Amino acid sequence: MHPVHKPRAAEIFAGAGLFGAVFKDFAFETVYAAEINHRAVKSFNRNVAPVAEVRDVRIVRTDVRCEILLAGPPCQGFSTLGPRDPRDARNRLSLAVVNWAMATKARVVVVENVPKFLESSHWQRLRRVMQLHGYECAEWVLSAEAFGAPQLRTRAFGIFSKIGIPAAPTPTVRAPVTVREAFKGLAVKPATSGMHVAPPPSPIALSRFRHIPPRGDKRDVIRRAPELCPPSWLRMGAAATDVWGRLDYDEPSNTLRCDFQNASKGRYVHPTAHRVITLREGARIQGVPDSWQFEGMRAHVAEQIGNGVPLPLGRAIAGAMVPLFS
Repeated sequence: MHPVHKPRAAEIFAGAGLFGAVFKDFAFETVYAAEINHRAVKSFNRNVAPVAEVRDVRIVRTDVRCEILLAGPPCQGFSTLGPRDPRDARNRLSLAVVNWAMATKARVVVVENVPKFLESSHWQRLRRVMQLHGYECAEWVLSAEAFGAPQLRTRAFGIFSKIGIPAAPTPTVRAPVTVREAFKGLAVKPATSGMHVAPPPSPIALSRFRHIPPRGDKRDVIRRAPELCPPSWLRMGAAATDVWGRLDYDEPSNTLRCDFQNASKGRYVHPTAHRVITLREGARIQGVPDSWQFEGMRAHVAEQIGNGVPLPLGRAIAGAMVPLFS
């Protein structure tokens, strides 16, 4: 089902466009995107639509009009994977949503973030002000794997609407998509250029990888080869068990962070190969088509991929919005 008239979609905090891209699948027209990262803007324009610009979202465009506004403000100050500093200046950026909603005259606004965002004072203030401007509000917390993403990732969505609150999307898969399914067709040996690339491991990293069995992690290195372990590992023992961990071929991935090509940041070691996962494998975990090409060096690309909404989850959100415009 598609909208009767093609509603316009605009996006702020757009990143590389992983969230906004899926709205095109449901006949929304992407008319504008604002993002501060110039490499992400280039990726958005290359893969989604040539409408993104480098822009500080605190400076509102007054000439953009849309029916639906999407916003994915920074989550670092709210995420349980970080320090969750309530004083983080980036937290206040979420309040820019109000000004953009007023300027664009959006009838529906979708705000995406980590679940803890819905417990913050910033969300409470945003919700209160939007309600004063005539928007109804709903809060959804959804798991990406329930909608076909090969990844255990939970995201929160705040829905503001002047044309009714849509029904929350219901899970679409019975069994989660696994890493094995996500990586199907990709060579275990990475390429030397393009997207299927990973950093060559240092000699000590390679030695550690060789001591990590399938589904294993740093605890196996501590037990099998303590001489390869830094003092911090030995002091921490079983803490932070996902670091230097192998993905399980027969399960979804854990949450993909923007530094997923660093083994010390999580369970990002290939299920069998002695390396971290490639950019393309990370993109597959996010549900990104192989046709997408990202701008920047490896670290820049990994950041763009990891910061996005898994595309299968984004499609569930976009599909839920369609009845409001039909």
